[in-house]
Amino acid sequence: MSGDSEVGDSEVSVGGEEFYERLKAYEGRAAATSGVGKDIVNEPMIRHWCEAMGDTSPAYPETAPPTMLQAWTMGGLSGHTDRSSPYDELFGLLDGAGYTSVVATDCEQEYLEPLRPGDRITFDAVIESVSARKRTKLGTGHFVTTRMDVRANGALAGTHRFRILKYAPARQKPKGKRPRPVINRDNAGFWAGVAEHRLLIQRCGPCGTLRFPWLPGCNACGSQEWDTVEASGAGTVYSYVVMHHPPFPAFAPPYAVGLIELAEGVRMVSNLIGVPYDKVRIGMSVQLEFLRVDEADEEWELPVFRGNGG
Repeated sequence: MSGDSEVGDSEVSVGGEEFYERLKAYEGRAAATSGVGKDIVNEPMIRHWCEAMGDTSPAYPETAPPTMLQAWTMGGLSGHTDRSSPYDELFGLLDGAGYTSVVATDCEQEYLEPLRPGDRITFDAVIESVSARKRTKLGTGHFVTTRMDVRANGALAGTHRFRILKYAPARQKPKGKRPRPVINRDNAGFWAGVAEHRLLIQRCGPCGTLRFPWLPGCNACGSQEWDTVEASGAGTVYSYVVMHHPPFPAFAPPYAVGLIELAEGVRMVSNLIGVPYDKVRIGMSVQLEFLRVDEADEEWELPVFRGNGG
């Protein structure tokens, strides 16, 4: 997403080398000090995480999945009180320069020791780097990388690097067409099935585990051998959200997006149609349909689910 091109100062209220040097001065300064996890490592949170991820490894919950590293440091809705003033100052400086939007771009984690139920989590964070001004498709801004050292009972257990982009949104003319799905070598077979009005689920060759969305390998046994089974199209609403974003030509909010549990046991995210958004309920029966979203493109259709009230 990022590039190396510089842009003129007219695109933001503050720019140039002097401003960048002010940003660079925050590198190495604390973003959080002596932070304490709100909960000790515990089996219920591990179980909820594994259920959400579909991870049935017998190693859990005797140890926490390594990718939960950041979860134990999160402040929840009430937040943390240990964030440093330099971190707030840096963001205030960027906001004042017109970089008022933010998006998370990537994270890196290094695992040193397993976390086990009963471990008390503490952490420190530092502003590791602030990039030069970059032009991206979203807009012009600066990448800010924060490194967090996570400790269990005082011993370093892992490191988490989190990178965001603080940017001034690019001025773009809204397009009326709905964004197309990204098709790659891992999911091309799924979209080929959709074109034939078939909802295909991957099935592991050696162990028979069904998986969705499509992945190059089995998350149960690791095998890369697989075939497909066709879903019946019947399902129920496992969970859902109602989207209330500002009006956009390709969408008509508010509308419901559901996590659908298919009769075969896997789950997928898709739009819910045929029932008012405020009448959607968990457990509602739904049936697969294929929706043409662009009349000018007859080959492009999406799998959606119609509520039984439609």
